[in-house]
Amino acid sequence: MTEPVIQLSEVHLSYRGRGLGASRVEAVRGVDMEIIAGETLGLVGESGSGKTSLGKLCLGLAKPTNGSVRFRGRAMGTARSLRGQRSLVLQHPEWALNPRLRCGASLVEPLEILGEGDRKSRSDAAAAMLQAVGLDPSIAERYPGALSGGQRQRIAIARALITKPELVVFDEAVSALDVSVQAQILNLVKRLQVEQGFASLFISHDLAATRYLCHRIAVMYRGQIVEVAPQRLFYDRPNHPYSRQLLAAIR
Repeated sequence: MTEPVIQLSEVHLSYRGRGLGASRVEAVRGVDMEIIAGETLGLVGESGSGKTSLGKLCLGLAKPTNGSVRFRGRAMGTARSLRGQRSLVLQHPEWALNPRLRCGASLVEPLEILGEGDRKSRSDAAAAMLQAVGLDPSIAERYPGALSGGQRQRIAIARALITKPELVVFDEAVSALDVSVQAQILNLVKRLQVEQGFASLFISHDLAATRYLCHRIAVMYRGQIVEVAPQRLFYDRPNHPYSRQLLAAIR
């Protein structure tokens, strides 16, 4: 049996509410989830259901209140050697790209932080990643503000993948793009996953995008995962009433 890249067992995550005397808010409640290499799990649900909080747990950006998060079988909190093995692609690429840095400088920054290679090898890696995401290497000399939204998102994806991570979390990564550009980015992610074999959590409100990209679908409602199913089974015969409501809204 293939070992999961990321595995959550009975995970809870709570935050302190805002305001004087506010109670704690339980954003994630008793979640069990795993993703294997080469698989994309689509995470869907309404705003405030806990999807982004779950993504943070997978990346080690939040510590569970209860339960365990394991990466390749190791507890997330003790896995310092896993730096560079988890990456994030956000809804707005400008959040990942410094507008005052040329794109090439932003691309090699993760390698610099990890202390990998010398200046030339990092520059070569950046050029190779630009080609991998369908951009000319000369774009490394340009600033993000001079590029289209689709080009910036391709660079953000290149930046996320330059360390060859085993897990990539896409948090609404295509929702800010035009429909035609969305399709290009989804095709790009599909191809890169085949080439690099990373596991992926694809957080989205867009049920058409998850249908096209994802191997399995997980439905989140009020902090809980209420259904997990293979993509075809989910879209043909959703089991949970909330899943049926989500699909009815797009039909």
